[in-house]
Amino acid sequence: MGDTSGSLGGADGLGGEPALEEQIAAYQREFRDLDPQVEKIVSALSRLNRRMNVAYGRQTSDLGISSAEWEVLKALVLSGAPYQLGPSELAKRLGLTPAAMTHRIDRMVTEGLVTRERDESNRVRVIVELTAEGREKWLDAMRLATVFEGDLLQDLTPAERTVLGDVLTRLLRRVEDAQPDAGGRLSDLD
Repeated sequence: MGDTSGSLGGADGLGGEPALEEQIAAYQREFRDLDPQVEKIVSALSRLNRRMNVAYGRQTSDLGISSAEWEVLKALVLSGAPYQLGPSELAKRLGLTPAAMTHRIDRMVTEGLVTRERDESNRVRVIVELTAEGREKWLDAMRLATVFEGDLLQDLTPAERTVLGDVLTRLLRRVEDAQPDAGGRLSDLD
């Protein structure tokens, strides 16, 4: 992960965010029932997630695509060959309204990342398909992400990576079971 002094040992330069320990001490001062061990884990995960999203956003921007477009490319790749989904299915997978999905698809068609065609067997149905250019952008983003993620986890042994992956997966399952409808966004802002 590199130098962690910004997030653990002092203000990190992002709007003067306090060090993790300072944040937890302030929380404990204001809310005495706080479990500092739990708060440290949750706050560290939150900060890590935010910083990873910024890093991924910079990478996709360098490739000439937005994070929102990356999500569509990813959904199409995850659907498997021939990398096609309907706009409604894409919207559902990404937690977007149909209008927001249409806007996103319009941009991506213009950029040559996807095509949008009527289904020949059902003229009412529209199919969004990944283009060769869209797939190449996805692969480029994956190459950059792989380097970033390798650097992020470089100080962990393979055994630690396995344990961390297992623990985080258990936490994710608990949240998914308790909040099955929480996979989308709170808003449709791109």
